[in-house]
Amino acid sequence: MAQKEEAAAAAEATSQNGEDLENLDDPEKLKELIELPPFEIVTGERLPANFFKFQFRNVEYSSGRNKTFLCYVVEAQGKGGQVQATRGYLEDEHAAAHAEEAFFNTILPAFDPALRYNVTWYVSSSPCAACADRIIKTLSKTKNLRLLILVGRLFMWEEPEIQAALKKLKEAGCKLRIMKPQDFEYIWQNFVEQEEGESKAFQPWEDIQENFLYYEEKLADILK
Repeated sequence: MAQKEEAAAAAEATSQNGEDLENLDDPEKLKELIELPPFEIVTGERLPANFFKFQFRNVEYSSGRNKTFLCYVVEAQGKGGQVQATRGYLEDEHAAAHAEEAFFNTILPAFDPALRYNVTWYVSSSPCAACADRIIKTLSKTKNLRLLILVGRLFMWEEPEIQAALKKLKEAGCKLRIMKPQDFEYIWQNFVEQEEGESKAFQPWEDIQENFLYYEEKLADILK
């Protein structure tokens, strides 16, 4: 019974990551999965392809997707016009700091007043109310920051608290829009690990355009 419970726990953890659910009967594999840290902020330059395919898919009902993946591009421009660009990604499991908050804590904890910052986020889902509040506070005290957030899905968009938070983001000067199929392709090319022997061309899922239009309409209704 205990082994079955451990297998179930491991299956839940791996399914949230978009990983294969095979080999759970293997004691060594099971032990490895269970010992993985369940909650942490992960940073890097490129995320695994299976994570992208599962976590970024713009489905209407995001069952099992209990993480936020945030790909970012930071462009810092000096007075001479020179631009320094950095990029990478963050992931969380909605336990400690969310990815949006972790970005300001770890990736861009301070802003040089002599620079102008243009930041673009490609996020698997839109911010929760608490993260929206953190973003708004950062924008209000950082006049040299411009933030564009592109999201694959809308998080709990039917909740009044979430709708109010998204409206406040717009009022604070944050640009928010739904990812088009071309945006998913951009993430695939620039933020996803390309395994040897695997086709590097982005393969859109069947309902990618339909789901984009669905979320675009919902966001427009919220922000009007």
